Amino acid sequence: MTYKDPFNALGDPTRRKLFEQIRQGPCTVNELAESVSVSQPAVSQHLKVLREAQLVRVEKQGQRRIYHLNPDGLAEMRRYVDEMWDDALRAFAAEAEKRAKSAGEAGE
Repeated sequence: MTYKDPFNALGDPTRRKLFEQIRQGPCTVNELAESVSVSQPAVSQHLKVLREAQLVRVEKQGQRRIYHLNPDGLAEMRRYVDEMWDDALRAFAAEAEKRAKSAGEAGE
């Protein structure tokens, strides 16, 4: 299974927890590993999935790796959700107009 899709990447509860921690501010791998009940290599694998899905980015500072949210990947996800919401609102408006028209015709 590929995790390039950010929604699939966030489908795992451990990855969501790591993502939520990074949302609070940049974190090192060690800080992230302390917050979950999996090994550091497993945390690194989860972070790789989040990077491939473009939800986070990594900054190297010497031997440390600092994880940050990736604004570009999040913007893409936001666009998708906004489009879906716009479609839902258009469908709702069309249905409301249809019902209003039907109610108006019934009252004539």
